[in-house]
Amino acid sequence: MNRLITIIAVLILFVVSSSDSPDLYKVYSFNYENVLGTSFMLKVSATSENEAEEAGQTALEEIDRLASILSTYDPESEFRHWQNTYNVDVPVSPELFEVLALFDQWREKTGGALNPAAAVAIDLWSQAAQKNSLPEKEKLEQAVAEMSKDHWELDYENHSARHLSTEPLVLNTFVKSFIISKASEALMDVPGIRSALINIGGDIVTAGPSEEVIKITDPLAPTENDNPAATIRIDNKAIATSGNYRRGFQIGNEWYSHIIDARTAIPSQEVISATVVADNATDAGALATAFNILSPEESVELAREMEDIEYLILTRSGRRIESDGWDKYEIQDKSVKIADRGNSMSKAENTDSEFELLIDIELARFEGRYLRPYVAVWVEDENGESIRTLALWFNNYRWLPDLRRWYAKNLSRIQNNDFMQSVTSATRPAGKYSFKWDGKDDQGNQRNPGKYSVCIEVVREHGTYQLIRKQVELNGESQRFELPPGTEVSSAVIEYRKVEKMNASL
Repeated sequence: MNRLITIIAVLILFVVSSSDSPDLYKVYSFNYENVLGTSFMLKVSATSENEAEEAGQTALEEIDRLASILSTYDPESEFRHWQNTYNVDVPVSPELFEVLALFDQWREKTGGALNPAAAVAIDLWSQAAQKNSLPEKEKLEQAVAEMSKDHWELDYENHSARHLSTEPLVLNTFVKSFIISKASEALMDVPGIRSALINIGGDIVTAGPSEEVIKITDPLAPTENDNPAATIRIDNKAIATSGNYRRGFQIGNEWYSHIIDARTAIPSQEVISATVVADNATDAGALATAFNILSPEESVELAREMEDIEYLILTRSGRRIESDGWDKYEIQDKSVKIADRGNSMSKAENTDSEFELLIDIELARFEGRYLRPYVAVWVEDENGESIRTLALWFNNYRWLPDLRRWYAKNLSRIQNNDFMQSVTSATRPAGKYSFKWDGKDDQGNQRNPGKYSVCIEVVREHGTYQLIRKQVELNGESQRFELPPGTEVSSAVIEYRKVEKMNASL
């Protein structure tokens, strides 16, 4: 009898321990557009596809719930309704109260640099861009005075918030990271989930026992397939990047960042990208923005006051400023297999050609959020032979043959898909992507001038299909082609141009 009990106990122990075996888990990925106004990627390790899909829906439902509370842009959000009140105590949800309290803390930590009233200065610079003239000094001073006010008062005992001003407010800075963190916590409670990575527009949270390789976009070369500024490996961390290269204001020949210093009403200038790794997603998001505004010296000092903060700051002058512990994340080993499908074209000193081929596409947009279609972008020679794949995006190998032309010509090249790694970057607009070709084939050999075809193939699961194939003669003369819209690609521009001279010291 005792022997039988022992056997049963061993079997139970085996079953329980086996349930945590990594062999039982598979990795599933999902990509959506127009989630919080940008792209959404989820990679989840689960025991079944059904559980992975449930985790994805759980994350999206939590994102929707929090957006209905915190959105600056939805007129029906709780925040917008509260913002329409004035000088009255209003009971607010725990999430809105927490975010308002966090803004108070970060405003103090940064000496006023981070401030939700930065919307005042953003509006001023938007108007200046429309007029194509810099804001007047008096208006900048007025904006600083308006932003420096107290805009709310929190009652911690009654959990209410009193709106004290009439200036516009914007809950950006770290709110996206805050939402991602809450969504990650919710999906990790789904049974059968071992680990997950959520990436919304370049802000990333990883959870569970899984190391993730993350590429950090080079602000001087922000196309999808350019070489990254750095590649890191993290687990159970949050990472956020903020920079001036995707959003801002064009006035004359100058580009001004959308990131505004609320102390001066002036866009950030010295720093062009800041990436922060932290245990807490809100810390990562807030610091990434703050490090664009503060001087590098101020940023270093602020990071020292906090625990487990690592960062990479890139400046306009070419300085690369790393925290003392950054090396523990960055991949330096040349033998490590990382995505290296980009090109050195962004750094003209390293290229064999004075010209590059730039491809801009915008995927068709639909109401609300929607699954991103499968996409392949590649180059063929005059004989129709595929010579360079620039992008390959898919979630499930089962549907990959639906990219018919790419699949037929590149079947032997898909054993290791380098194109789906996670990327942290400044927030991108939904559906807009850029790629570059430096004239080299997949083996790194420079191709001769001549006629080449850019191919863009897009297919939606159980949906529509579109193939764009445009021949371009690479002959040393600048050319630009705007291609007609289709069912899946609403716009596409191919430009053959001289390589832009950029600072190569990064």
